[in-house]
Amino acid sequence: MQRDPRAFLWDVREAALAIQSFTQGMDAMAYENNELVQAAVERKFEVIGEALNQLSKLDASMAAQLPDLPHIVAFRNQLIHGYATVNPRTVWGISRKSLPNLITAVQGLLDRSYP
Repeated sequence: MQRDPRAFLWDVREAALAIQSFTQGMDAMAYENNELVQAAVERKFEVIGEALNQLSKLDASMAAQLPDLPHIVAFRNQLIHGYATVNPRTVWGISRKSLPNLITAVQGLLDRSYP
């Protein structure tokens, strides 16, 4: 049985909200000095990238509505496969600059899917 594409959106939203929760009250320096939080955040970014990769295979038109989807999947691949070491500052920056837009876009798709 094929998975409902909206389930991938839900996975993305929940992982992104978890990242925000994990880093709440932190600044870049605190993040860089906390390996536990770094590991948790990176894992959630892996979940986001995998969910969006699967969504793009299942419903390309829905996936195309999400900002920077190819970059997100590529970032996941960097984290998983270690093509290059990902600097904690890069992860921090993405969590602060790109993640809020992704949450908004995913929530918008979920809101349209569940009127």
